[in-house]
Amino acid sequence: HVQLVESGGGSVQAGGSLILACEVSGVTLSRPCTAWFRQAPGSQREVVAYSHTYGGSTYYADSVKGRFTISRDITGNTVYLQMNSLTPEDTSMYLCAARSYCTTTTASGFNYWGRGTQVTVS
Repeated sequence: HVQLVESGGGSVQAGGSLILACEVSGVTLSRPCTAWFRQAPGSQREVVAYSHTYGGSTYYADSVKGRFTISRDITGNTVYLQMNSLTPEDTSMYLCAARSYCTTTTASGFNYWGRGTQVTVS
């Protein structure tokens, strides 16, 4: 039974920081890839960052490069998104997703999803 559970969202002032966590369980994938997406009301779901569980490439959207960092714990079962220098434009629902191989940045390419955690920057 696949589960992705996000936590760590909340409200923060512009310039502040938050760290999101995604606990992944029950996923048996070849070369698992875990990603963070975000979706604001009325907007398309967009990728923020992704990384392979067992090393390899990482990806960041241009809008978050230099501000956000994706990482994971030693087991690979928890994926973090450190978000610094937050702006109101970062306000969104943040969702964790997983698939085999980090070969796409489109939401439709990811098989497994969490329910999301809200981030509000004012």
